[in-house]
Amino acid sequence: MSRARLAGAPVMSEVLPRELESVPVARHVVRDILDHWDLPELAQDAETVISELTTNAILHARMAAIRITVTRVDERTVRLAVIDRSRVLPVLRSPDTDDVHGRGMGIVDALTRCWGTDRLPWGKRVWAELRDQR
Repeated sequence: MSRARLAGAPVMSEVLPRELESVPVARHVVRDILDHWDLPELAQDAETVISELTTNAILHARMAAIRITVTRVDERTVRLAVIDRSRVLPVLRSPDTDDVHGRGMGIVDALTRCWGTDRLPWGKRVWAELRDQR
């Protein structure tokens, strides 16, 4: 199921169905790899971030699958990413208090040290970095 790849930085990659049932699976995968890398302090925020990124891809992308990746950038930093086949980029919004949607990237922005989007020939990669402050 999961594949760890050591080519420079350690990377975990998982392909998931583009369905809401994949959100808790993504959370579990991220928590497991952070435990394996001895970064449990990042787990709560990382689970929230991967939930938001995964949900956005499920709601707005095309095709039947998405890919999540977790990359260990350095000893204390991880980069979470979701890759999908939509070229529509996420937007940081300022929703009204009664809006039901539109808060996801604001949550990502608040919990991470940085985030961004890489355009791909067939879609995009939305990523966010978290750093352990110990």
